Amino acid sequence: MTDAAGKPKEVERYSFTERLCHWITGLTYLYCLLTGLAFYTPYLYWLAIVLGGGATSRFFHPWIGLAFFACQMWMHSLWNRDMSITAADREWEEHVRDYAENHDERVPKAGRFNAGQKLFYWVMYYGAIALLITGLVMWFPELLPASLSWLRAIMIVIHAIAALVTIGGFIIHVYMGVFFIPGGLRGIVQGHVPKSWAKAHHELWYDSLQEK
Repeated sequence: MTDAAGKPKEVERYSFTERLCHWITGLTYLYCLLTGLAFYTPYLYWLAIVLGGGATSRFFHPWIGLAFFACQMWMHSLWNRDMSITAADREWEEHVRDYAENHDERVPKAGRFNAGQKLFYWVMYYGAIALLITGLVMWFPELLPASLSWLRAIMIVIHAIAALVTIGGFIIHVYMGVFFIPGGLRGIVQGHVPKSWAKAHHELWYDSLQEK
């Protein structure tokens, strides 16, 4: 789409590769989330039944978990530089209440990702590492000798904590992307967003695009 002057009305928010990585990562995490909750409490075991049965869920949970971790590392290779914390991010964090209350005029300008998005990214990045390490110990308990059986119990607790933390972040991420920021979902689905949206929500990033 172009304006009256023949210039594009939209800018590329995410490349096809970035969108593919994002959605595969999200779907693999969602599978692990649902099957993990089924194993966590008998009240949610019906989730395992819906996903093919207890044995099927138990078999695929660790394998899909490996796929999630691999995708998270793939995402890290794509977005690592964009996720570094800057002085502008620290200023943005001081106005997070204004952001939550939609006082946009008080919120500092953000780059391609704002500080909240970066925080979620690092929660998921380190959460994936914690889930992998603890998950491997739970998957292959023989990795630890009997003398370190106490460490297995700790790994189970850490796995549950990491899962709950990432679940919290995941819920907030979905809410923010789908409901809180109008038009936010469009970028990760279609790849492009209106220039007006980019300028309103990520002005520093939008300005950098205009300089190219």
